[in-house]
Parts: sequence; structure tokens; C-alpha cells
Amino acid sequence: MKKFLISAIVLIGFSVSLNAQKRPPAPPHPSKTELSNSKLRELNKRYNSEKKMILNHPVATKKMKNDQLKALNIRYQNEKKLLRATR
Repeated sequence: MKKFLISAIVLIGFSVSLNAQKRPPAPPHPSKTELSNSKLRELNKRYNSEKKMILNHPVATKKMKNDQLKALNIRYQNEKKLLRATR
């Protein structure tokens, strides 16, 4: 009886340690459209924040702001084209 109890405890200990060493399941990978949509949201958020920074700049003149906004719009359009091309 004593041997059975000891072997049962050892067996339970091994099974607990084996269960503890199992890896968690891998997270599901996002689909290609979900990934491109999230990238587009990040791009829009970054564009809007940069546009707001340009418009609210205290020292820049109106012409400087217009030039910066034109450059920002061109860059935004190019990045958006690249993002659409990868779809």
C-alpha cells in the first residue's frame, strides 16, 4: 500500500509537470484584409494628427502651412497607393 501511494504521488507529479510545460495555442493570424484595414486606420490616424499639428502650429505662416499640407497630402496619397497595391 505504501509503495502504491508513493508511485501514485510520483505519477501525479510527473503529469502535472508535463501539463505545465505545454505551450499555449498560437494566436490566430489576421486575414490579409484585416491587416490592410488596420494599416489603413493607422495611416489615417497618423495623417490626421500630423495635419492637426501643422494647422495648429503657432509660428508658421499661412504659406508655410499650405506648402506643408500639400507635401503631407502627396505623401499620404503615395502611402495609400502602396497599401492598395499590396492587397
